[in-house]
Order: sequence, then structure tokens, then C-alpha cells
Amino acid sequence: MAKKNRNSETNSGDESKTEVQARGRGKGRAKAPAKKQNVVWEYTKSIGIALIIALLLRQFLVQAFRIPTGSMLETLQIGDYLFVNKFLYGAKTPDRLRILNWTVVEGLPVLKLPAIREPRQGDIIVFEYPRDRNLDYIKRCVAVEGDTVAVKEGVLYVNGEIYESNFGDRDGDHSCIPSWTDPDSCPQPHARHDRAAYVSNARNHNWPWPGMPDPYVVPPGHIFMMGDNRYNSMDSRYWGPLDKKLLRGKALFLYWSWDGERHLPRLSRIGDILR
Repeated sequence: MAKKNRNSETNSGDESKTEVQARGRGKGRAKAPAKKQNVVWEYTKSIGIALIIALLLRQFLVQAFRIPTGSMLETLQIGDYLFVNKFLYGAKTPDRLRILNWTVVEGLPVLKLPAIREPRQGDIIVFEYPRDRNLDYIKRCVAVEGDTVAVKEGVLYVNGEIYESNFGDRDGDHSCIPSWTDPDSCPQPHARHDRAAYVSNARNHNWPWPGMPDPYVVPPGHIFMMGDNRYNSMDSRYWGPLDKKLLRGKALFLYWSWDGERHLPRLSRIGDILR
């Protein structure tokens, strides 16, 4: 009988161990979903933080843009991708919520950071198109507030002086007036104006147009924008001086360029500093 009892106790002990092990395995299975939730939360949190940082950098430091038209030829080619300095002119929070090319919410309170400097003649600037703020344009600043602007026979004058080196090359745009004693004092031209557009559109010949103030003075708080491809550019001659509140930033350099006609990258342009 004692022998039998010992066997019974042994069996009972084995059964208890089995029960404890089963409970242990059960507890392990119960904890698994919580562990998975923690992993999902960590990934979500990391992605959320990365998105917030990316949005802050995009809003206040640098933003990428693509060139879709030829109004800035030859300085900028169709298919160029560039970075824009957002903080130079004073970065700000958005005054409206935009999804793609549609405004969803308007009239948001704006926080503007101090500007490092004001826009200058010669800056290539990305801005919101005044007639449709959902569109971004890029042009060159040719005059600032208080300057006079005129185009005579296709030649640009700012404050009565030629603002391009067309002495030796009428269609060259240097944003520079060369010295008579040193014809090489200006860099090689960036742009070749579209002569066919100049001939076909009489408005390219002279500006201001009839009925406009002459001389034309850029008003306070505004700058005058023109495309380097001046004879084929919808710019301040058509929609007026640009309110500096619409500035997005100054063009920095090209990080990519794609030739859509040849379906090849323009590797030689990557990294070009924009002037």
C-alpha cells in the first residue's frame, strides 16, 4: 500500500508540474499581443516624429521644387529639380491649409520668423502666383521697391540703366552691366531670349504699356519679377509687382535634372548653384 501511495504522490507531482508548465505556456501566449502592440506603437511613433521633422524642415528651412516651363531658360531647364532656401526672407507658418492645388482652409494665424535679408536684384525666387496662390512660380527679381522699370525695344532698364549685357550680344542676359574698358567683366550669358516670341508679341517690345504710369515705380512692399526667357514669360509685366508676403524662398541649387524629350538625366547639371 505504501508503495502504491508513493507512486500516487509521484504521479500527482508530475501532474502538478504539467499543470504549472501549461499555465506558464498560457501566460506566455497571453503576453504576445501586448508585445506586438508595443512594436507597432514604436514604429508609429518613429514614423510620426520623422514626418513632423520633415514638415518643419520643409516649412522653415528648405523645400524642393520642379521646373515645369521654359520661362527661365537657359538658367533653368524644363525638368530641373531644385532646393529653395525658406529662411533667408523670413520663414513663416502657412496662412491656409492646401492639399495639392486646392485650398481647404483659409485665414490661419501666421507666425513669421525674422528675415536674414530682403530680396535683392538678381535673386531667383519661388513665390505664390498672385492670381492663383495654389500655384508656385519661379522668376528673377529685377527690381525692388522704389526702383523704376522700363523695357525699350526688348531691352530692360532699371533706374535708367541697362540691366543686361546686350552691348555685344543683344539676347544675352548677364544681370550685369559690362565695363567699356573690360568687355569680359561680366560672366557668360545664362539666357537666350526667345526671338520668335519677341517678334510675335508686340507687348515684349516696350513696357510700361500705353495707359500705365511712365516711369513705372515699384511700390513699397513689392518686387518686380521677370523670367530670364524674357520674351516668353508671364511675369510682373502681366500681373503686376509681387507682394513680398507671397515669397516662398530663394533658389539654391539643382539636385536633379531630367530631360523629358530624351528620357535621360542631365547629370552635368546636378549640383549647379543657381545665380
